[in-house]
Amino acid sequence: MTHDPVLTFTLEGIYCPAGDFYIDPWRRVDRALITHGHSDHARGGMGRYLATHDALPVIRHRLGEIEADGIAYGEQRRIGGATVSFHPAGHVPGSAQIRVEVAGEVWVASGDYKIIDDGLSAPFEPVRCHHFITESTFGLPVFHWEPQEVVAAQLNDWWRSCAQAGKTAVLGAYSLGKAQRLMSMLDPEIGQILCHTAVENTNAVMRAQGIVLPETVLADKEVSAKTHPGAMVIAPPSALGSAWSKRFGPQESGFASGWMAMRGVRRRRAGDRGFVISDHADWSGLLWAIEQTESENIYVTHGYTDTFTRYLNENGWNARVVPTQFEGENLDPSEDNGEAA
Repeated sequence: MTHDPVLTFTLEGIYCPAGDFYIDPWRRVDRALITHGHSDHARGGMGRYLATHDALPVIRHRLGEIEADGIAYGEQRRIGGATVSFHPAGHVPGSAQIRVEVAGEVWVASGDYKIIDDGLSAPFEPVRCHHFITESTFGLPVFHWEPQEVVAAQLNDWWRSCAQAGKTAVLGAYSLGKAQRLMSMLDPEIGQILCHTAVENTNAVMRAQGIVLPETVLADKEVSAKTHPGAMVIAPPSALGSAWSKRFGPQESGFASGWMAMRGVRRRRAGDRGFVISDHADWSGLLWAIEQTESENIYVTHGYTDTFTRYLNENGWNARVVPTQFEGENLDPSEDNGEAA
């Protein structure tokens, strides 16, 4: 006797026939289960949304008036013939892996994830399953993340040297997740933290739901190097070197991304400094997460899909590439998939 797979890959997105819902769909559908609020996963126009209670405030902020329901981590919900639950992905606050069970067969769609505890997001929790859908944004051995405290020391040393030289430090980081993680790593004794509107708007949403962030100042037109000398400015990557940034006078710019692990990218993209930090798993993190699921069947989405899939197949897994419209951590600083729409 044959039956439909628990999850299938369609033109609209990842689909569950038994529950008649989609996970992070990229075309309009009636019912969408959303892993997190980045714009390549949470898109407008869906009939109904389901996301974690912690992810919903940012999703509502970005998408406006939507019909949406919240769910707690670990809470089981029956949708049609499927049982679903959301589990921490560690990617950004509120992010989740979505577990789907039908007739005893378990699939997990992980969305984006990292296994490092960043102090803001609920830490990643492995979920045992028969089939695991994983990203591979940084699916090459060259990608290896240093402990967060090491990167924090690098950031603060750079900021301190800028302030002592009479310069403003301008740091490019995605507005949702990365920016808040970085500001929580900064030493407030060095100076004040100024935030671009897109970042500060997201800060306000997170503070309203009880997430503790350091004190920040909205970098509006009244704020400049004269009013806030020696400050750290956090802005979307597209703002680096823009007319907006010129108000901060003499400055050094930095870019915080996992892509900074690649020397060529660091030279082209980083401005004055590049900091290797990502809200996605590195090579060893991806492999650890997959091993923890105890799944033999792996579906690899965005990133270094071919290389990562080949490695998995050569090392005992049944892996295949699945094309999606997810982007992961974008290499182009003009893009910010966490910026408020």
